[in-house]
Amino acid sequence: MAAQPLGPGSLTWKYFGDWRTLLMALWAGSMQNMHPELGAAVAEHSRFFAERWQRLFRSLYPIGGTVYDGPRAAETARAVRGYHETIHGVDSRGRRYHALNPGTFYWAHATFFMLTVVAAERLMGGLSEADKRRLFDEHVQWYRLYGLSMRPVPGSWEEFRAYWDRMCTDVLEDNKATRDVLDLVGIAKPPLLARVPDPVWRVLRILVAKSFVWWTVGLYHPAVRDRLGFSWSRRDEALHRLAGRAIGRAFALVPHDLRYHPRARAAWRRARGDLPPDAPLVETPARNLPPLSERDSPTHYVPREVP
Repeated sequence: MAAQPLGPGSLTWKYFGDWRTLLMALWAGSMQNMHPELGAAVAEHSRFFAERWQRLFRSLYPIGGTVYDGPRAAETARAVRGYHETIHGVDSRGRRYHALNPGTFYWAHATFFMLTVVAAERLMGGLSEADKRRLFDEHVQWYRLYGLSMRPVPGSWEEFRAYWDRMCTDVLEDNKATRDVLDLVGIAKPPLLARVPDPVWRVLRILVAKSFVWWTVGLYHPAVRDRLGFSWSRRDEALHRLAGRAIGRAFALVPHDLRYHPRARAAWRRARGDLPPDAPLVETPARNLPPLSERDSPTHYVPREVP
């Protein structure tokens, strides 16, 4: 039976494309890079650190499309899988890696699933155990679209929790790719702050860097926090949860469609009939594209028509 895409009745549609999940980006990137194979692949193949904001914002389109593209989601998922086909090698410790190794690719997907769970819990009002089981089932349905082995996928939410604990406790490692993701000292201005004068940004980014790392540390599994050498107090935890609730309440005032990334927003509009079902998919704008010299690389998402 062909893999079926998720639809507007799913909890994943409700949570995954919400702009608040961007507050989880540092968490997701560092958790992914702590996987030995993923960390090696990023260290040896990725240009992420040369264009952080562009890479982040353009990746939202195809990754979001695997959830929100409806009948076209399987095609989007195959494209995402294709970006990883040539990423392989041997790391500095002599370990072979390939981005499409089932356990490696599934770990990246597992972090997107847990991003959805943690964001919903911390920023969007919380989840019941039934909701978590439903989201688990949806993430399995979502993963089938990639056409890869289902062998690494746990059989239930309870099995997934054991898998997650084992990965965080016994498999993930402190490595250069992870530390590079967490190093925001020299980060460029985000697009929304493009007009901020450079001297002002150099001061402001110190606060931004500390705040985002603190926020990310609060989301880590305790074993990950310990491995990376971060401390976390009861006061930190209380402030973290208070900040999450405040963000959630503020976002409740934002109109529904404006809460979502453009790819997700268009999907909601198609589902309501505001756009035709076959309306062109929303693609990343030109400002997010990789440098011209990189656009022929099979590892990059570069849409044929750029707005």
